[in-house]
Amino acid sequence: MEGLFEIVVFLAVATLGAALARKLGLLAPIVLVVVGLLLSFVPGFPHVRLDPDLVLVGILPPLLYVAALETSVPAFRHNLRPILLLAVGLVLFTAVVVGVVLHLLLPAVPFAACLALGAVLAPPDAVAATAVARRIGLPRRVVTILEGESLLNDATALVLFRVATLAAVGSAVGVVDVSVEVLRSAGGGVVVGALGALIFGFVHKRITDPLLDNALSLIIPFAVVFAAEEIHASGVVAVVVTGLALGHRLPVLLSAASRLQVAAVWRLVRFLLEGLVFLLVGLQLPDVLEDLDEPAGRLVGVTAAVLGAVFLTRFVWLFPATYLTRLVPRLRTRERKPAKFPLVIGWAGMRGVVTLAAALALPLTLADDAPYPRALFIWLAFAVIVFTLVGQGATLPTVARRLKLPPDDPVQDALSAAGVQQQASRAAQERLDALADTAPAPVVERLRRGVEDRTNLAWERLGGSARETPSQAYGRLRQEMIDAEREVFRAARDSGRIPEEVLVRAYRDLDLEESLLRREIQ
Repeated sequence: MEGLFEIVVFLAVATLGAALARKLGLLAPIVLVVVGLLLSFVPGFPHVRLDPDLVLVGILPPLLYVAALETSVPAFRHNLRPILLLAVGLVLFTAVVVGVVLHLLLPAVPFAACLALGAVLAPPDAVAATAVARRIGLPRRVVTILEGESLLNDATALVLFRVATLAAVGSAVGVVDVSVEVLRSAGGGVVVGALGALIFGFVHKRITDPLLDNALSLIIPFAVVFAAEEIHASGVVAVVVTGLALGHRLPVLLSAASRLQVAAVWRLVRFLLEGLVFLLVGLQLPDVLEDLDEPAGRLVGVTAAVLGAVFLTRFVWLFPATYLTRLVPRLRTRERKPAKFPLVIGWAGMRGVVTLAAALALPLTLADDAPYPRALFIWLAFAVIVFTLVGQGATLPTVARRLKLPPDDPVQDALSAAGVQQQASRAAQERLDALADTAPAPVVERLRRGVEDRTNLAWERLGGSARETPSQAYGRLRQEMIDAEREVFRAARDSGRIPEEVLVRAYRDLDLEESLLRREIQ
């Protein structure tokens, strides 16, 4: 009961923290980390020691899976070069630079251990980057690149962390061993992910009950991770591959009712897990400080050097990777000028719970009992998380505003949507004409008017919001009518004229219509 009580308390605090962030207009991840830091000093507040396995197997997979489901595969493919430069190249570069800096400051510590910490600190957080990017309204291409980076960089970092850790504890690690480890982790993850997409796509296609689709969707990320871990492959890669493949095919795999329910359930799951993750990061401060006994001068110096290395390596890598590759004519003509994108992408390198979980998974001792300040390493991971998340995350909106990034063109979006809607309406009209003889004329005419209304709505969005459009007037009046209908049904239930089941069915139909209505008038 005590464990369940603590979980409820943490979820309640995370929910209240997210609500407070929205009320204050702040970013929820930052507020929750600060709340966790403050609550860690409150006597009697429930305390939990973060388990690396819980994070890497229990929390990270569902968050990566839902992010992959919502990622546009065409956009991901179009931006694959910058995504791989960040998710693979930058992670390796950051890990090596941090490892070298740390080894220079602590020459007695083996370089393999320093490199392991570099791998821990290298990947920006999959949750923080996308949450902040979407919240402040960055351009679509920037969000796609950050999302793509966050989907893949954990796999790169964890493979490097595994190799460096094996070397640090005395296992023989050569070129062949590294190659085998990379092939098994990355290649095995791709194979498991592809098989997961095939198997679960086949099952989804044959399920007609939305509840079963929801249950299966929640099981998929864990099933894929466990299968990958069984063959020592990368569970991160497997989950991302499965999520991307299923997300791309979701419109033909799930029924309309299933898609609506799955989307709603995953929104709730992601909201709760993200809030819980950032709160737990802040609550780890007492554990991080517990075994830390470094002299103050050395602690401050090493921390400042590592923070500087983590912050600067991202920019040192980004600008050459962005502009030097544009010397290739084919790339220069295919991609738009990057403008100020590297600056804001560089500033968005927030670290999160994966960094702390990996740090807690560092070995207790090294080969031959080599000097190894494990408590210092964990402190450095925690300091990088707090500095990048609170410092960079809090200032990212200001940086984005100052840079005046070119926003996505809403007129172009509306024009594209209207053009496609025109084609869709034409296809619907042709299908209706072919089937018109199978239904009464009033029914056919009603359907024809509905198609015309959707087409008109798409073109109305190009007219701006200076005055109320016919569709907006319709939505305003229909909303009043729906409210009146709800009141009548509620009064009839209260007076005993209809049972509760009738009220529930009527409210469900009205709620669905209102949801569609709000979407159309926005």
